[in-house]
Amino acid sequence: MSLLDTTCSTIQPLDPAAMDQARQHQDRLTKPQGALGDLEQIAIQLAGITGMLAPPLRRPTLVVVAADHGVAAEGVSAYPASVTAQMVANFLAGGAAINVLARQANADVLIVDAGVQTPIISDSPLFRAERLGPGTANLLHGPAMSSASASESIERGIRIAFDLVASGVELIALGEMGIANTTAAACMTAALTENPASLVTGPGTGISLEQVGHKISVIERAIARIPAHPAALTVLSEVGGFEIGMLAGIVLGAAVRRTPVVIDGFITLAAALLAQRLCPGAIHYCIAAHCGSEPGNQIALDQLNLRPLLRLNLRLGEGSGAALAIPLIRAAARILGEMATFGSAGVDVALKIEPIFAAGS
Repeated sequence: MSLLDTTCSTIQPLDPAAMDQARQHQDRLTKPQGALGDLEQIAIQLAGITGMLAPPLRRPTLVVVAADHGVAAEGVSAYPASVTAQMVANFLAGGAAINVLARQANADVLIVDAGVQTPIISDSPLFRAERLGPGTANLLHGPAMSSASASESIERGIRIAFDLVASGVELIALGEMGIANTTAAACMTAALTENPASLVTGPGTGISLEQVGHKISVIERAIARIPAHPAALTVLSEVGGFEIGMLAGIVLGAAVRRTPVVIDGFITLAAALLAQRLCPGAIHYCIAAHCGSEPGNQIALDQLNLRPLLRLNLRLGEGSGAALAIPLIRAAARILGEMATFGSAGVDVALKIEPIFAAGS
């Protein structure tokens, strides 16, 4: 069996006993039941993922996977393909938004070259070379990559997840960089959710309405060759990106290692859709950071049955929303692990159900 097949067959359901323990413990904490809203559900999910009541989530790491896309030649982005490599250099220098937000979240950053047009040369410990080529082919005129490259991209992502967990990382957050990657993500989202291109396509980096119309046309023509109910690898090879395949592999690899994954915006949601098609149970290991302004975000979230923590109208990518969500996710675990119970605090449990005012007052 291939690494991909073995991985998908190894992913297990969340731990029901740990989730039940977390749920019961939540109800004993010094607060009204359900008062911390979604944080309580995240804490229960984290218990199910890790098998621990309050996992410490040490060494949270943002993995920013970068690659170029041949479809950039069709004028679907506000920026030229050369910006991908320039932004990777900015990441490595620590000057991008994701670096600032990662520092704020006390998270590490790992930059991965999955297939940037200009090879990235760096000996930084923040960098990992996983090049599958100088970007994908133009998806408008044929497959973006071979079937072999599609499988390889996912398997490299699986290995990245395995290596991170082996090094002590207990929370993985996803990010990406690649000019024209919203076009590839829109193609994949349309194909995997069976929605028309017009419903999932937005301005990406900020193109005009006229350019959005052209972008939709490109996507419509590309996905026309994809059959109904397509296999995951078919969608990736026809219209995907090297970074999207690796991100999907990270989701799968993290699920095998029972490690939570924070999904960022539109590109990483497309990767999560791909992982879901490969192994539906892997999505239970994912937490959605936010719902961005691209129209395909909510469609993908609905398909994945994920509820985002934040709604900030972000459309930067890079893992920016995931970085902002990391402190919330860690807080959910700490509440479960550190907050006093009614019993330990000496608080009368009956106070939870007594009315504040006397009847008729």
